[in-house]
This record gives sequence, structure tokens and C-alpha cells, in this order.
Amino acid sequence: MSISSPEAVKKLLENMQTDLRSLSMECKKKFPPVKEAAESGIVKIKTIAARNTDILAALKENSLEVVQPFLMGCGTKEPKITQLCLAAIQRLMSHEVVSEAAAGNIINMLWQLMENGLEELKLLQTVLVLLTTNTVVHDEVLSKAIVLCFRLHFTKDNITNNTAAATVRQVVTVVFERMVAEDERCKGIVEHPPPVQGNTNRRSVSTLRPSAKDAYMLFQDLCQLVNADAPYWLVGMTEMTRTFGLELLESVLNDFPGVFLQHQEFSFLLKERVCPLVIKLFSPNIKFRQGSSASSPAPVEKPYFPICMRLLRVVSVLIKHFYGLLVTECEIFLSLLVKFLDGEKPQWLRAVAVESVHRLCVQPHLLRSFCQSYDMKQHSTKVFRDIVNALGSFIQSLFIVPNAGNSTAVSAPAGGSGSGGQGAAQGGPGAGGVSGNLTTQAAFEYRGNWIPLMTVSVQGSAKATYLEMLDKVEPPSIPEGYAMSVAFSALLDLVRGITSMIERELAVEEEAAAEFRDTHPDQQWQPQPGVHLVWEEMVSACWCGLLAALSLLLDASTDETATENILKAELTMASLCGRLGLVTPRDAFITAICKASLPPHYALTVLSSNAANLSGKAYSIQGQSVQIISPSSESHQQVVAVGQPLTSQPQGTVVLTAKNIQCMRTLLNLAHCHGAVLGTSWQLVLATLQHLVWILGLKPGLGGALKPGRAVEGPSTVLTTAVMTDLPVISNILSRLFESSQYLDDVSLHHLINALCSLSLEAMEMASGNNKEPSLFAVAKLLETGLVNMDRIEILWRPLTGHLLEVCQHPNSRMREWGAEALTALIKASLAYKHDPPLAENPRLQLLLLNPLKELSNVLHADIRQKQLESVLQILQSQGDSLGPGWPLVLGVIGAIRNDQGESLIRTAFQCLQLVVTDFLPAMPCTCLQIVVDVAGSFGLQNQELNISLTSIGLLWNISDYFFQRGEAIIQELEREEEALQKQAQEKGETLNRPFHPAPPFDCLWLCLYAKLGEMCVDPRPAVRKSAGQTLFSTIAAHGTLLQQPTWHIVVWKVLFQLLGCVRTSSTTADKEKIESGGGNILIHHSRDTAEKQWAETWVLTLAGVARIFNTRRYLLQQLGDFFEAWEVLLNHIQSAALSKNNEVSLAALKSFQEILQIVTPVRDSAGDTFAAMGVPPVLIDPFSASGPGRPLVRSDSLVERLTRYNGAELQAPPPGEESALEDSALWWSAWNTWYRTGTDSTRPPSGPTEKFSFIPSQPFLTALIQIFPALYQHIKANFSMEDLKKLGVILHGAVSVPISSDASPFILPSYTEAVLTSLQEAVLTALDVLQKAICVGPENLQIMYPAIFEQLLLFVEFSCKPPQYGRMETKHVANAKYNQIQLFAPAEWVALNYVPFAERSLEVVLDLYHKTACHKAVINEKVLQNIIKTLRMPLGLKYSCPSESTWKLAVSSLLKVLSIGLPVARQHALSGKFDTMWPELANAFEDFLFTKSTPPDNMSIQEFQKNEAVDVEVVQLISTEILPFANFIPKDFVGQIMTMLNRGSIHSQSASFTEAEIDVRMREDFSKVCFETLLQFSFSNKVSTPQEGYISRMALSVLLKRSQDVLRRYVEDERLSGRCPLPRQQVTEIIFVLKAISTLMDSLKKTQPENVDGNTWAQVIALYPTLVECITCSSPEVSSALKEALGPFKDFMQPPVSRVQNGES
Repeated sequence: MSISSPEAVKKLLENMQTDLRSLSMECKKKFPPVKEAAESGIVKIKTIAARNTDILAALKENSLEVVQPFLMGCGTKEPKITQLCLAAIQRLMSHEVVSEAAAGNIINMLWQLMENGLEELKLLQTVLVLLTTNTVVHDEVLSKAIVLCFRLHFTKDNITNNTAAATVRQVVTVVFERMVAEDERCKGIVEHPPPVQGNTNRRSVSTLRPSAKDAYMLFQDLCQLVNADAPYWLVGMTEMTRTFGLELLESVLNDFPGVFLQHQEFSFLLKERVCPLVIKLFSPNIKFRQGSSASSPAPVEKPYFPICMRLLRVVSVLIKHFYGLLVTECEIFLSLLVKFLDGEKPQWLRAVAVESVHRLCVQPHLLRSFCQSYDMKQHSTKVFRDIVNALGSFIQSLFIVPNAGNSTAVSAPAGGSGSGGQGAAQGGPGAGGVSGNLTTQAAFEYRGNWIPLMTVSVQGSAKATYLEMLDKVEPPSIPEGYAMSVAFSALLDLVRGITSMIERELAVEEEAAAEFRDTHPDQQWQPQPGVHLVWEEMVSACWCGLLAALSLLLDASTDETATENILKAELTMASLCGRLGLVTPRDAFITAICKASLPPHYALTVLSSNAANLSGKAYSIQGQSVQIISPSSESHQQVVAVGQPLTSQPQGTVVLTAKNIQCMRTLLNLAHCHGAVLGTSWQLVLATLQHLVWILGLKPGLGGALKPGRAVEGPSTVLTTAVMTDLPVISNILSRLFESSQYLDDVSLHHLINALCSLSLEAMEMASGNNKEPSLFAVAKLLETGLVNMDRIEILWRPLTGHLLEVCQHPNSRMREWGAEALTALIKASLAYKHDPPLAENPRLQLLLLNPLKELSNVLHADIRQKQLESVLQILQSQGDSLGPGWPLVLGVIGAIRNDQGESLIRTAFQCLQLVVTDFLPAMPCTCLQIVVDVAGSFGLQNQELNISLTSIGLLWNISDYFFQRGEAIIQELEREEEALQKQAQEKGETLNRPFHPAPPFDCLWLCLYAKLGEMCVDPRPAVRKSAGQTLFSTIAAHGTLLQQPTWHIVVWKVLFQLLGCVRTSSTTADKEKIESGGGNILIHHSRDTAEKQWAETWVLTLAGVARIFNTRRYLLQQLGDFFEAWEVLLNHIQSAALSKNNEVSLAALKSFQEILQIVTPVRDSAGDTFAAMGVPPVLIDPFSASGPGRPLVRSDSLVERLTRYNGAELQAPPPGEESALEDSALWWSAWNTWYRTGTDSTRPPSGPTEKFSFIPSQPFLTALIQIFPALYQHIKANFSMEDLKKLGVILHGAVSVPISSDASPFILPSYTEAVLTSLQEAVLTALDVLQKAICVGPENLQIMYPAIFEQLLLFVEFSCKPPQYGRMETKHVANAKYNQIQLFAPAEWVALNYVPFAERSLEVVLDLYHKTACHKAVINEKVLQNIIKTLRMPLGLKYSCPSESTWKLAVSSLLKVLSIGLPVARQHALSGKFDTMWPELANAFEDFLFTKSTPPDNMSIQEFQKNEAVDVEVVQLISTEILPFANFIPKDFVGQIMTMLNRGSIHSQSASFTEAEIDVRMREDFSKVCFETLLQFSFSNKVSTPQEGYISRMALSVLLKRSQDVLRRYVEDERLSGRCPLPRQQVTEIIFVLKAISTLMDSLKKTQPENVDGNTWAQVIALYPTLVECITCSSPEVSSALKEALGPFKDFMQPPVSRVQNGES
């Protein structure tokens, strides 16, 4: 309820009336005037209440009167009345109804009470109420009230004293609060101009408002009083203490700083009064002189704790609030503070000074101001630096001075050894506490000094202990370690304050910068330069002192928490220096932490060199030096690990303590959280971590993370369980540290990478001399860093991989292995990473990432290459589909194989290639296909692993198949690429340079494939050659249709002929030495046991392949301009192969020859058959069985279409399957010439005496050669001349004459008894057959060749009796060849063939041909018939002497047939004389045959003989039917010869050798009979039409008669001689036959016209008669009866004929 509400007012009136009544009652007896006054007061109040609406205001107006009764009551000095009155007055005051005048009266009345010593507490209460409830009291009244309180403070009563002191404090506060309120009220009013500064008139306060004036006067007097001067305003002061005065000053300064800052008058007071006062009061402490102590206001000379402490408090307030006003003064204060920390000052003074310094340390903004005002000004004390250094030296001095009270100071040792100048201590999580002491209290221990550590204040607030001891008069005793603890806190707070303040401001600035960049992207952000300068100056000023102190504390600390705090301070300082770019301090702090992490005196060059710069610097602060103290190695710390130092020379073990591990964790934390500002000090951090990791025995594992592992050499690392549990954590932090590198900016990241690289270089140097376990820390961490920074891998890729590539070449295998592991892991990860934009759209990045993989190919170590290839395999398996532009690189890596690399590497590389070919051909750009071909080729050519070579050929087949299937797509892509390249080349003004240019790009791809296979076709290994050859030709066959026509030109000249040339050269120069075995236990077949034989196989395969292409693609090739040259070259190759001294090659060459002449139709089903047809065993058909090279023939239509397309309409497509229609006689003549040369050279017999080993062509070869002719002839017959025929004859003759070796003969020859032709002979006859058939249907002019053909055939017929000679070679007859006795190393015998069947067949051919051609002009003119007869004479004459009896039989039958055809022709041309020479030849032939000189074999059976006789009879019959009837067309001589022969035949020839049993058979009775009959038959002829016939009859008759005469005479003689013995049967038969003949003759003569019978004949007939008569004496009844018949007809001669004379005349 407010005091002005009606209820409150009503209550007040009631209370006042009650009070007045009470007063009236009390004073009724003793003090009547008071009573009256009270009663009139009641009346007054009632009146006021009745008359006024605003009762309170009326009361205030009349307050003098209202208060009067109570004042009078107080005047009675009666306690009860006084109390009543004071309470009433207080009530009035609290309702603010007291006027200024009334207030004055009240104060006066209170003063009287005070002087009388009455109701002291009530008085204080009343004053307080009066001053706090309203502002009516001013000036002298106010000062009187204040003095009143002061005087009550100095009474003897303690309670009063204390209450008064409190009241004074409150009153002083009230005075200042009024002023503040007054200022608030007057804010808007225009101020008077301020007085001139520096006005010395202290009372000149006219410018101040009332409350301000009071405050001013009060403060001025307080200063006066503390200074022991008389006050100006507080009149009536009797007594005052300095301590109380200082406390009041402090409270005013602390509570109302605004007053002093806003009002110049007050500022002036501060400067002019307060500061000089403080400085003056400090003097005894500074001078530290002994003096008398007094509590009077007299000057105090000796340092006095209460005043000193209060002064320091005032100073703290002054510095805190008025530093801006009192710059110079503060400099003095701060310098004093620093001095108080000196060791020579009393301990309590140092303690409170440290507390004061601590108070400053928690105010970073203030510290910054110091820095700006002093340290940054020229010619000014470096106050801030001095404060920090003072703290440092204070801490050092505590360690150096052993006991607190000792005044002789031990001088600080100068900065220790160079290497340890920075206080690297062994720290630890105080697990074991401090050894040597039972207590586990936290403490510092240094060189035997043990200083406990107490908790002095909450972090960040300077809660002082001694500065608050306001009640103590004597200096307190300072516990041990207190000063150290405060100083320690101050240090930590200082670091914390400065760093957090600067970092906050930095953050604000960064925000502003970011905002600025967002709004003005085009402009550069300009920070305010001043701010940075201040920060840098602050750090520069304090870092040395801080580092010295913190290093020392770190070294001395035995408490985990303390250590943690020290490390945290060092870490924050390092980070701040880093952020501000202050390299030296940053590195110094980091070095300190690093050194503390490592064992003492651990030799680590990086740290030593850094420390050397710092050691020996001492900072003197007014004679007190701050030293950087070297570490004390004898600190007692718990050892947690023993390990080996990482050095090149083996040393002993080193010890790690718990504190080392703790420092290590800080170091990790520093790197983890502040990596961005470490810059070059990464080197320090990482070097230290590397050594620690090594000592702890951590080894890198997967992905570069370090895992605990055992050391390899030396005493193995010893780890306590304490550190064992820590290791996984440390290893984890280590990994996280490098993971956090992803948050570093690019520059910092580069620093990190560079640091790791240089560490790694050191490790490499260390490891290169020996095979010790190397330190893999740097490599492992490079890997980790790379892995986490994949999103910006581009910026660090080059330095990272560049270094790792160096590591991969290191001689130490473990180092190398890790380098490769890291590099390949990075490459794999980078390719798998989802980059933005994706790799597929960023080819440059992809190439960058793959490049190191390629670089690895230059490393010679096999293990590295193995790793490289394994990773390629993994990359292919995981990223094969997306390699894109990276393919050339990857393929380059796979293909970078060398023969010195060993099998396993090649095997791995080949696995990669297989994967590429099977899975990734469609994924790669078509431009890479050529590289795939090259790579596959290089695997084919490597000589380490035969199977790989063979399989790679199979891969090439698969690749070609892929080209074929995807042809369209590949062509499009390649042509696009080609256009782009062409454009580039034009821009640069160069020509496009690629292999096989200017063929279209797709064709070039094929050409590369063919060229590669071609290279492999001349590989030294037969299996590779074979496989490559088969593949090459199958590929060309299967896919050649895809090539453009002009490309075929390149295929023919650059691929096929080049290959043929190489193979020919290699084959002809191959070694003929026997190869023992094919490596291992493989046995080699004798047909392949020399290099020459193996090359022969290659030559065969190659030639066959080329020929097949020429055959199947003839159509296409003939469109090429230089087909004829190509044809010639091919024929030349075929010829040289055919003439090679290797049977296999020569035979195959002919097969190829046949094929290109299209004699062998190309096989159309599968490769295997094609090869079989070529005589190549189908060994390696496997690679292409799947795709089947049958394809090109399926496409034969399209082939024709393409040709038609190329050449337009001029070229009519041939009917399917008749490619030969595209022929050209020049080609065939060229082929003929080749055939002729080959034939001539191969069948020419050796000239001189033959060498043992002279080469003789084999039968199959010759057969094949001759078999070629018929087909070849079909194409050249139009111009085939006699000349050519002669050439042919030479070759045929030569071929047939060639003998065969006896070891081959069983396979070629039939057994001697069988009359069978060899295939060669068949071929020869076929060739002639073809010729004669061609002549037969050919034009007239061809027929002149018939005789030549007869001549050739007749030559062959002669072989039956006279086998041909081959040069001067001795040949045995086939029957005598030693089949089974072939000695090794003796030359095989040569065997002449059995020519009989051949000759006989030739004879049959002659017959047949003659049958057809007997009437031809040429045949007649060239005396063919004569030649035939002449040739037949030989076997006919030899008869039984012929090698084979079949020969003469065939000869006879042939003769008969020939004559049956030829004689009519001869008769026809009798007059021309063309046959004149034939007749004698024929007569001789008959004679030789019928009366042969050879005797029949003894063993001949009678049946055989009879058969033979029948043949003779046949001949005679022929004479009688075909010759004699036509005598008039035949020369007389010939007829005479025939008659003589018949005559001879008709007389039985005697032979004494016959046995009686056989004699009648052997006498050839039938033959004789026929001869005789013939003679008889031609003795007369009824129908003589020409004189010639008559002549034949006459001749025959005369012969007959003559013969009869002879027989009869001989018989008569024999009969006479034989006496009783009967004559031989045949003679009897003969005579009977003759007798019968005579009777027949007589009959004939009887029937004949007499004029037709020649006179001689009659004479001869008649002459027979006497002889006949003589025969009558014969004894044989058969003869007698015959004789009777013969004599009978003679009766006709008994009378002469009538017309005898006329007849004679005629």
C-alpha cells in the first residue's frame, strides 16, 4: 500500500494523534510545555486534515509545527519519551512530510542527543531514515548528519562503532546515489559550459547541482581525512582512521565510477587528490624502512598490512575503472605492483601483490588497454610485458628459494643446455601421485623443491584471500604454496582471458568479412589494421614470459590436472599465435609441448634447432631476470613405457612416463583442433608424433591407421597396462587427427602434406643404409590424409603421389611395400570416390588420378609392379565401366611388361588384360582399342611364359570378333574422333600422324591387329608362330570383308608379304642342329626336332594362309591397281617354297599354288577342315571354333555387292561361286611361268656324279606339281603353243624319271606283281589327257600338237622295256631294293619305279587317242602311225624278254587295234607317199614278233603256249583281212616280205629241244596252218579288180606252190630214210595238210577262169605231180587217203584245153 493512498494517510493521521496523545500523557507531570505542545499539535493535525484535500502536502508545509512537540520531547532527554519521539519523527520521515527546515531542526536535535550520548543506535537509525527517504537534507545539514555518524563510529561501544561504520558507508552511498539520480533527471537540460580544466580552486563547485555538490564535498573531505588533513565540509570531525577512509574511498570509486568519469570536477579530484595520496601512502612499502607504528593519523613509515592491502584494493579499482583517465598514474601503480612481487619484499606483500596481479589477469580488456597505452607507445615502459614476466620470474623465484622466510635469495641458473632450453618435462596423468611423498596432494616439484598446489579461486575469477582480510591488523602467515597457486591461476587466467578475447574478436571479424564478401563479391575485404596490431603486440609481449613459466611449471608438475591446465594454456597460446600468423612464438609453444612429450634429452634435431634460437634469451625486469630453465631430468614420474628411440644408429632404450603420454595427447589435440594454423610447425608436431609412435611400437595397418604391434628388432617394447589401455585411444586420436585434415583449408593441408613428405624423406634416409624396420608413420599418414580429402584430392594429388612414388623406389623392401600400398590404396579410393562433377565428366582429373599408377611402371622392383598390377585388377573389377579417358593409362600399365620381370608379374598383368578383353571392350573409348591390341601383342611376344603368349593370341581373336560384332558403332566413334584430330592438326598446321594413315581409322584398327599377329608369326617359339599364324589368317578370312578396298592394299603388301618375306628368311637360315628336347621332359617328334623343321612348319602355315586369302578374296584383290605385282610376288614366294629343300614346305607350296589357281575349292565349313585341306594338322583350332571363320563365306553375296558398289555398274557381279570369272590371262601366264620354272628346277636331274645327300624331290611333291597343270592349262590353252608343250613334255618326262628312296617306296609303290600306277604317273597321264581333250575341241591350229602328244606318250611306252635314267644316279630295280636293311646314316638307296603299268597305260592312251585322231592331217603328216609301230616294235621284238609279259601282249593287241584304224587311212593316202616309210617298219614289226628271238620261259604251261599261239594266229588273220586284200595300195616289197613271212610261218619250224610229249603243241601247228591257209587264200582270187590284186594272188600262189613242193620233197626223203619207223606226228599232219591244200588248189584252179591263171602257175602245179607220185609209197593210211584226194584233180590236166593257143596269144 503506497504512502499517499487515502487509507495510508488516514492511518498516518491516526498514528500521529495517537503519538501526540501518548507524548501528552508521558509529559503531563514532568514537562507541561511539551504536553501543551502535543495537544496543540493534535488540534493542528485535525485542522489540517479538515481543511486540506492534499493532506500530505499540507502536513509537509506545516511540518515545523507538526514536528515541534516531538523535538521538544527529545529535548527532555528522558529515554522513554526520546524513543517515543524518535519513532514518531521516523514515521513522519518515512511518509516524506518533513520540510527542509524541519529536517534541519531534527538534525540539530539529533546532534544534541549524540553529544549527550543518548540513544546512539536510534540516532543512527533516524539519520539513515531521514537521508534515505527523501532528499530534503543538503549542504551543512547533510554534512552535520554525516559527521554525526562518523563521531558515533569512534565511540567506545563496539556495537555502536560497527553500526555507525555501516551507517557511514550507507550514507556515503546515499549521497552519491542522489547525485546519480539528479544526473538522470537533468539529462535533457542544456549544461553550462564546463569550467576551465585544471582549475586549482578546490571549492569552485559553483557549476555543480546540489546533490553533486554534496557528493563532491564529501569525497574531497574523505581524501583530506585519509591524507590526515582537516576537512573542508565535514565540520566537527574529531577522529578518523586511514583504513576506514581508504575503504570508503574504494567503495565510492568502485560503486560510482560513472560520477567520476562524467563530471570533470570529480575527475579532477581523482587526478589531483586520490592518485597522489595513494602514491604517497605506498612509499613505506616501496622504501621498506623500519618506523614507529601508530594508529593516529600520523604518517606511517613501515609497510603496514591493513593499509597496504587497502591501497592495493584502491589501486585495483582505479585501474579497473579509471584507467582511461589516469594513464600515467596507472603506469606508476602497475610498476609498483610488479616491484611488490620481488623476492626481497615480505611474503605477505608478495602474496597480496600476486592477488592484485591475478585481479588484473582476469580482465583481458584491461590488459589490452595496457598494451595499447604502454607497450605500443614509444619511450614507454612495457608494462604488460613486465607484468607477465614478473609473474614468470615470481614463479621461478619460488622454486629457487627453498624456504619462505629465507632472505638470502639463490640466484636463478642461467638458461640451461641448448637442447633442453625449453623445459620439456616428463608429465603424466598423476596415476601414481608423487613418489617419495605419502600424500597424493597436487604439487610442483623441481630440483628437490616441493611446492603444494592449492585451489585458490574459481577459474576466471580472482577471488582473493588476503586482499579481503579487512579485519586483520597484523600481516597473516602465508601457507606454503599459496603464492605459487595464485600465480599459477593468474597465469592460466591471463592466457585464457587474452586468448578467448582475441578469438572472440577474430570470430566477429571473420563474420563481418564473410558478410562483406557475400554482399560485395567483387571487392577485397580490408580488416582494420589497428586491431591486429594490438593482438600481435599483446602476444609478442607476453609469449616469452608465459612460455618460460609454463615450461617450468610443466616440468615441475606432478598433478595430472595441473599438467592438463598447463598444456591447455600452451596449446591455446600456440593456436592463437598460429591464427595471428606469429610463427616464432607458435613454434616455440609447440616445441615445448613436443619436448614434453618425448623422453628427457631425446635427440630430435627439429626440436633442438628450434630451441637453440630461444635458449639463452633472458628477459630482465628491473634487475630480476626471467630465465628459460632447462628441464630437470630427475623429476619422479611414473614410467609407463620403455621403447626404442627412432635413430639410424641403434641405441639403448628410452623411457616414456605418464606425463609424456599426457603431453602427447595434448599434441594430438593441438594438431586435431588447430591444424589449420600450424603451418610449418606441422613438421615439429609430426616429427614428435612419429618418434612417440615408434617408441610405443605402433605399426600402420589397413588404410594407414596405426595399430599396436611388436617392434621388430632389439629389446621389444615394454608397455605397462596403464598405457596399453591408452594405446587404442591414442591410435584412434591419431587417425582422427588426420581425418580432421578434411576441415583444413588448402594452404594448411599443403603444410601438412609437406611436413609428412619431409618426415618421410628422413625416414627413407634412415632406412636406406640398412635393412632395419623403417618408420612408416609418415607414409601411413599421407595415405590417411589423402583418403579423407578425396573431395579436393586434386590440390594435393601431385605432391602426395610424387612423394609416394619416390618411396616406392626405396631399397628397403618394407618401406617400398608401404609406399606402394599407400599409393595404390589412394588411387583406388580416389577412383571410387563420388567426385563432383563425376569423374566421367572430368577427364582431366581422372587422368591426374591414374597418372601415378602409370609412373609405377618405371619402378624396377618386382614387388612394386606386382602391387601395381594387383591394384589395376581391383580397379578394373570395381571401376572398369567408368574409366573412360583413363583407359590408355590403364592399358599402358598392363602392357608395360618386360622379359626380365619374371613370370608372376606377367601372369598378373595378363589377368588384367584378360579381364579387359572379356568384360570391358564395350566400356572403353574406341580409340583405346588399338592400345588393347598392342598390349595383347606384347603379351604374345614376351618369352617368359609360353601359355600366356598362346592365350594372348586367343585374346586377339576375341578382340577381332568384338570389332566385327560392333563394327558400325566403332566406325562412327572413330570417325568422329578422326574429324576432331584432323581439325586439331589443321589448326597446328601439322599432318595427322598415325600408323597406317591414310587408311580409314577402323581399318587401321584391323591393320594394327594384323600387324601384331604378323609380328608373332615370326616369334622364335614354334607354338606361338603356329597359333599366331592360324589366328591371323582366320581373322583376315573371317572379318576381311569389313575392310575398305584400298586397305587391302596395305594388308597384302605391309602385312602378308612382309610376313612371308620374314618367314622365308628365317626358314632358309634356320639351324639344322637337332634339338634334344623341348625343355623339361617334353619329347619332340622327329619331324620337328630341328629349328629348321619347326620353321618349315611356320612357312607352310604362312604360305597356305596367304594363298587362301588370295583365293577367297580374289574378287576383291583384283580391283586393286597392283594386283598383278602382288600375284607375281606371291608366285615368287610359292616358287621359292616349292624349290626349298624341305619336302614339307615344297609340298605345301604346291598345295597353295593349287589353291590360288582355285583347283582346290575353298572349303566352306570350318577352319579345321580348311587347315586339314592345307595339310596343316588342326592343333589349335580351339580359339576360333566358337566364332567359326565360316562367316565370310556366308557373306559372299555382300562381298559381291560391295565390289559392285565400288566399281559402279561396269563390273558385272559373277554368278555365285565362280570367282574365277574375274580372271586375267596375264595372271595365268605368270602362274604358268612359275609352274614351269618350279617344274624345271625340281625335275632337272643332278648333273655331276651325285653326292650322297643330293636332294631328290618326293613323289607327293611331283604328283602335286603335275596335278596343277590341268587346271592351269584351262586358263592358258588359248595361247598354249608348241613351245609350251615341249616345256611341258620336259617336265613330265623329268617328273616320271625321278626315283624314290627305298625307305619311302613301300608306301608309294605297289608290290611288284601288282600292275598299278603311282599317283604321279596318274597325274602325268591326266595332264596329257587334258591337253588332248582340249586340242580335240579346240580350233584347227591346235591339232598340230597331236603328234607331240603321241611322241610324249610313246616315250612313256618305251619305259616298259627301257626304264628312264635320272642323271647318273644308280637306281636299283624295285624288286632288289633293301627295304629292311636301311642302315642309319647311310644314304637311302634310290629305287626306280616299276614303269610297266605306266607304260602300258600310256599305250592304252595312245590307242585311244589314235582312234580319235588317225585321220587328222597332222597325225598323217607327222607319221604318227609309223612312230607307234616303231615304238611297239621294242616290246613285240622282246616278247618273252619283256620285263612284264603283259607288255608284249598289250603291244600286240594295241598293234592290231592301231592297224585296224590306221591301215585304211594309210591305204587312203597311199599315193601321197606319206606312209611309204611305215610299211617296212610294219613288216619288221610283224617279223620281230612272229619269229621272236626270245625263247619262252621253261616253266610255261601248255595252255599258256596255246594262248600265245592264238595271238600269233590273230596277227596272221589281220594280215589276211586288212593287208593282203588291198595289195594294190601297198608297196610290192612289203607284200613280198609278208608272203615270205607267211611262207616261213606255214612250214613247221624244227626244234630239237622239245620233248616228244610237247612237240606237237610247240610246233605252232595252228599258226602254220593259218599261214598256209592265208597263202592259199591269196593264191587265187576270182575278182581281181586291179593288177595289184592279181599280183598279190600270183605272188601268193607261187609262194604256196613252192612251199608245197618243199614239204612233199622233204616228206618223201624222210619216209625213205625212216624205214620201218613211223614219222613224227606233226610231219605227218603237215604232209596231210599240204596234200589237202593241193587238192583245194586244184579245185580252185578248176573253178577259176583259165585266162586268169598265170602260165607260171600252171607250170608249178604240173611240176608238183611227179613229187606227189613219189609219195605213194608212204606207209601212213591218213597220208594215203589225202594223197588219193590230191591226185584225183590232176585228171583235168590230162587233155589240153581248147583255147590254149588263143589264150597264149592273148
